[in-house]
Amino acid sequence: MNLRLIIGMVAAKLAMYLSKLSGRGRGSSLPGMVALRICPDLLKHYQGQPRKGVIMTTGTNGKTTTSNMLADILEQDGYRVVTNREGANLITGVATAFIKASTLTARLNCDYAVLEVDEAAFPVVTRWIKPSRVMVTNFFRDQLDRYGELDTTVGKVLDALNKLPGEVKLILNADDPLVARLARETGKVTIYYGVRPDADFSNTAAFSREAKFCPFCGSALVYNIYIYGQLGDFKCPQCGFARMRPDIEAVDVISDEAGTKATIYDNSSSGRSVWSLYIPVQGIYNIYNGLAAFTTALSLGILPEKAVLCLTTYTPATGRMESFRYGNKQVTLTLVKNPTGFNQALTVLLAQKGRQDIMIAINDNDADGRDISWLWDVDFEVLAQYPEQFNRFICSGQRAEEMALRLKYAGVPTILLATEKDYRRAINAALQGEGVAVGMMATYTALWPVEKILGQKAERVSYHANRMSSVS
Repeated sequence: MNLRLIIGMVAAKLAMYLSKLSGRGRGSSLPGMVALRICPDLLKHYQGQPRKGVIMTTGTNGKTTTSNMLADILEQDGYRVVTNREGANLITGVATAFIKASTLTARLNCDYAVLEVDEAAFPVVTRWIKPSRVMVTNFFRDQLDRYGELDTTVGKVLDALNKLPGEVKLILNADDPLVARLARETGKVTIYYGVRPDADFSNTAAFSREAKFCPFCGSALVYNIYIYGQLGDFKCPQCGFARMRPDIEAVDVISDEAGTKATIYDNSSSGRSVWSLYIPVQGIYNIYNGLAAFTTALSLGILPEKAVLCLTTYTPATGRMESFRYGNKQVTLTLVKNPTGFNQALTVLLAQKGRQDIMIAINDNDADGRDISWLWDVDFEVLAQYPEQFNRFICSGQRAEEMALRLKYAGVPTILLATEKDYRRAINAALQGEGVAVGMMATYTALWPVEKILGQKAERVSYHANRMSSVS
């Protein structure tokens, strides 16, 4: 028996227990960090143990939601699943997910491992754990001081995919040229998902798009329709690289305060099957997350009707459009970490009815990214166009002043701006404002304390209780 493995597992289990006992952490990364210090080859001992395989999700936005949706579908179909639900997606978080589910000798009893893996960590994790399927959500600029330029991030994922066995299947977003390119460059079997280009989705926002040029010949890409960011109906007029027709495609997408609805077509089947999909969270991007999970579930042999039903009861992870109720006010908590994700959060805010109080908490710790210049790429200017929708903007966190300055330059009236670095006071001010709703947005290290304080003051909305009325 490997002595280092046993010592590492005992130390990790103890760290997990003490973390929960102290209430100072969620134990989602520390146990893995401890175990890997003692036994660096820990993940080797989990190779091949999930009986039916490993599914990994990587990409910039939507990893946690997509991975959790798929884990829910598999669990409700009766499978035993190991997963890192709380979004700890570095090698330490992946190790912790396995440690939580295994014995002191690193033995698992599971059918699937469903793992969210950070783009930068993907090459490291896949050296030890070989997935049978890889879902790729999208690629956007994210923490330049950590990831570097976007081409570097895509290149790392591409290199790791090319080193995986040939039988690995890819589940790719057909609407993102930076993701769709992976099929040609890896030669692996690919299943595509996407949203049918529709004029109703045409987006002419001024913020920068990531994929302006063809990855194969360098010519400028031409878009018929933008959905958001660089997602849409793209084509290279020079070499012919273009959006593939998705195997699983969403049409008639509607997103409002009740959630997001769409009709789903299976273009890969001769019978052209159709399903109605409802997800109880707002935002067009959540249809992409649902599509990725649904497509992967079908590829694993799950009945589509079961997958659709499971998605209607999905409960968001912390900060993924998480909904609370404070008195008569609806409160939404959203993680923001890059320009595209923030822009989508702003789109949801602007779709709300009635005046809102907004709290934005910005930190610059390592997990958030030390460089906060990305805030200047967010399209905050749209907020200044609708001053009647907002009562006040309260800026909090370590970089509260810089956030307030960015809003001022965006044209938000200074009379609407306030700074309060203390989370509790900032949350109280937002909840007790004159608005009929509250929007809270936070970077990663601010999210957890904000969620903890908010959870003490407001009631989490039960999506399951409201599902039937929302669907109807």
